[in-house]
Amino acid sequence: MSKNAVSRNPASGNHTSAKQGDTLPAGPGKRRFSRGIRVPVWILSAAVILSAPGARASTALGSGTLPPLVFNMAPAPGRNPQLALQEAASEFLLNWVDGDGRVVRRDQGNDTVSEGQAYGMLIAAAVGDEKTFQKIWDWTRAHLMRSDGLLAWHWANGAVMDSSPASDADLDAARALAMAGTLFGRADFAADGRHLAGQIMDKLTTMTVHGRILLPGPWADQHAGISYNPSYASPAAFAVLARSTGDPRWQELSTGTAAVAAELLSTNLLLPDWARIRSDGSIQPVDSPNGNGPGRYSYDAARAMVRMGESCLPADVAVAANSAGTLASSQQGSPLTLHGAPYSEEEHPLFYVARAAALAAANRPAAARTNLDRAETLNDAHPSYYGAAWTALGRIYLDSPVLGGRPALWQTSCASADVRSVVEVAGFLQQHQGDQGQHGHGGQVHAH
Repeated sequence: MSKNAVSRNPASGNHTSAKQGDTLPAGPGKRRFSRGIRVPVWILSAAVILSAPGARASTALGSGTLPPLVFNMAPAPGRNPQLALQEAASEFLLNWVDGDGRVVRRDQGNDTVSEGQAYGMLIAAAVGDEKTFQKIWDWTRAHLMRSDGLLAWHWANGAVMDSSPASDADLDAARALAMAGTLFGRADFAADGRHLAGQIMDKLTTMTVHGRILLPGPWADQHAGISYNPSYASPAAFAVLARSTGDPRWQELSTGTAAVAAELLSTNLLLPDWARIRSDGSIQPVDSPNGNGPGRYSYDAARAMVRMGESCLPADVAVAANSAGTLASSQQGSPLTLHGAPYSEEEHPLFYVARAAALAAANRPAAARTNLDRAETLNDAHPSYYGAAWTALGRIYLDSPVLGGRPALWQTSCASADVRSVVEVAGFLQQHQGDQGQHGHGGQVHAH
């Protein structure tokens, strides 16, 4: 088994929150976040425009156009959601990204994984920080890119420790590049995204009885069956890359992903971290890529709630919505069995973000926002790389269309309407409200 397949659970030491009393480990890039930051005017003003009654927006993309979205943003009581998004993004970029663009897991031995680089790119793109995006992508290309264009998943002590690619990281990076091409008016980013997307499709997908699926890595297609991780699949990313590349296989991937999720949920209340897909189409939840056992909802599977919740496809949104009751009944944000019983008492921000996604998909926005706030509070108390990443990504995916998804916290439907994109709104505001030079870390958003 490739080390790329290491499970994200407390026993493995991956993606766990800091223990009681811990503080953020020191490092060359440590810069504790201050909440007295300047919020880019284009983010706040675009939110105001789009929240007006009947306001509409669609997200444009590279060489194509995503299915237009119609937005009617529900007012959020209390804290401004766009300020909360900006603060969570800044916390990650300031505390976990070094000046050279390396995303450092300071709580896990100061190593770097391709997943973290991709998270940094997504977050930087979402807040219009072109300078930081460029640095993260430059470091990624220089240190992780393989000869085939995919990304080595693990780097530590100045060298690649495992050159196997991890498809979730490569997929997130390709999506970030595609969207950055539009947001920053950069044809080179868009081209890099298309190339990476092509390599993912050619080398990290396969056909099954259920349709095309995303392999977690090239090691996953084995004699005993295909090792499958539901949380690696991102329907919103599939849609972004389908429009960017024009490759119809991305639609096949979306269809196959939904079919596998439906099969898994026919006998379980929650998706598992890992499953095994056999040649006859049967699917068995497992505890680890090459293991057995009943499976569990833990540090991987929770991500699937967020990824499904931001999809434009009703079947994907239903996966998250149908899990809302089970997740809401849990007293803590912790791992669960596939039938909703407590598996571990260890809290982590990701589980509150996942619950928020499910509640938002089930049209319970107030409860969803409460859980996003709980995730942030927990991460503030016990900072962790993984917690900071998903606190930021949760707010971005669920409360903003800027990365091409459907923000579940907005009263949003995917519709075929010819409407102005949120990127165009942002660009218009920049040109007419004198906000030059005040874009977070120095980025600038360009409209097309």
